[in-house]
Amino acid sequence: MSVNEGILERVFHLKAKNTDVRTEILAGLTTFVALAYIIFVNPNILADAGIPKEAAIASTICATAVATFLMSIWANFPIAVAPGMGLNAFFAYYVVGVLHLSWQVALGAVFFSGIFFLILTLGGIRQAIIRAVPMNLKSSIGVGIGLFIAFIGLKNAGIVVADKATFVTVGHLAAPAPFLACIGLIITAVLVAREIKGAILIGILVTTLMGMVAGVVQVPQGIGDIMSFHLPNMTPTFMELDIRGAWEFGIFSIVFTFTIVELFDNMGTLIGLTRKAKLMDDKGEIENLDRALTTDAIGTLMSAIFGTSTVTSYVESAAGIAEGGRTGLTGITITVLFLVSLIFAPLIGLVPGFATAPALILVGAMMMAEISNVSFDDITEAVPAFLTIIMMPLTYSIANGFAFGFVSYTFVKVLAGRYKDVSIVMWVVSLAFLVNFYMRLY
Repeated sequence: MSVNEGILERVFHLKAKNTDVRTEILAGLTTFVALAYIIFVNPNILADAGIPKEAAIASTICATAVATFLMSIWANFPIAVAPGMGLNAFFAYYVVGVLHLSWQVALGAVFFSGIFFLILTLGGIRQAIIRAVPMNLKSSIGVGIGLFIAFIGLKNAGIVVADKATFVTVGHLAAPAPFLACIGLIITAVLVAREIKGAILIGILVTTLMGMVAGVVQVPQGIGDIMSFHLPNMTPTFMELDIRGAWEFGIFSIVFTFTIVELFDNMGTLIGLTRKAKLMDDKGEIENLDRALTTDAIGTLMSAIFGTSTVTSYVESAAGIAEGGRTGLTGITITVLFLVSLIFAPLIGLVPGFATAPALILVGAMMMAEISNVSFDDITEAVPAFLTIIMMPLTYSIANGFAFGFVSYTFVKVLAGRYKDVSIVMWVVSLAFLVNFYMRLY
């Protein structure tokens, strides 16, 4: 073992996790490719709030790199942390668009939510909530996330599209993107079945190349299509948050929504991914949970300082976990690649959504294996489990699935005369969800 390998072993405990350097780097590369779309999508949404797009690109990359680095070094988790989809839309289209607050004030609200996360974490409240989740719901969360990931993949590929009459329907499968995504899915599944190392990443690259051959993906014509010589400038957003403005507006309603959505979106993701990565024991305990949650809170504070919306753990990390990622070395790889993307953003942009779609669909299918641990024999367990699973993809939100599972579990158990199964924490969280649902009406 070389000196460098020895250092990596001491920091990340690779042998104890039954992994190695090559596997972790490959897993990090796979997650990065699946997640790279955030570099382009998040700035576009933030730009609608008035944030300079170039600064939004830099803040997105830097917030992701810092938060993922902390999650990797401190918690030793193979999980990427980046500005959350949904949270960025709430930031841009409600806080700024509907309430007509400046983006600086909105960043101030994000900062307050980060402080609240940190208080909840240091006080052990977030940990208590996770530990209070019944094992049946914990297994259900993994299944729900699997369906959610697969649905995202099907949507990105154009295999599933919107429909006025039925909400969703089958897309035009003969069109280049859906057709190539279907071929890519078959290729990736075969590679996984044959236990080819890097199967998911290979599938993404092959699908991208097929897109180039078919003429639906740009073929690099020169160095300008591969790398940029002008690094995006974060100065317009760095430390521009307006804390006083957020406080004077009255931050409760905004911060409460930020907190509820991010709190349970992140918790649901951590539960599902750590279980998939075998970082959860048979009793449902997650190792280094305190550190992971503290990292999330610090990441939220840093995102406000950099100039982007709230960060959260990303479900696309499941792609890297499926490749064997088990430690923070996967996250370090993701961090490095995001920093490098400041230069190679044009190259990353060549990978289309339909090329990463097969990876998401396949990972979603693999996460469905967790359904064998969900008990449907007891109706008071079956209904909450089912609602947790089905509401994640149907509402396009992990937090909503969490909410329906929690609230239904509490009320079904109590009204069935089994109130002893419901802890005080479950009652409090269910009430918080009901309050949040009510506030969304106004």
